[in-house]
Amino acid sequence: MGSSNRFNKDPDAVLDFGIPWADWLAGDTILTSTWLVPTEITSTLATNTTTQTTIWLSGGTVGTEYALRNRITTAGGRTQDQTIYITIEER
Repeated sequence: MGSSNRFNKDPDAVLDFGIPWADWLAGDTILTSTWLVPTEITSTLATNTTTQTTIWLSGGTVGTEYALRNRITTAGGRTQDQTIYITIEER
């Protein structure tokens, strides 16, 4: 998995954040994707392709870091989690 899992976001911005799973999948494909999101930040949309997951976020409290866990299940029957961290800061 990629090492860049920390991001910054302005509280007024609506931005997308993605996880590229292709290397880990090694030819398998994503069947389902679920995001576990803290209640203080809002998920406006979550999508996936066969090799990438994406979540759109809005809101959040300045100075707070949020951990968002993405759980995928593959066509081959594997399940894996990855966490990204979003820090809210005025821009």
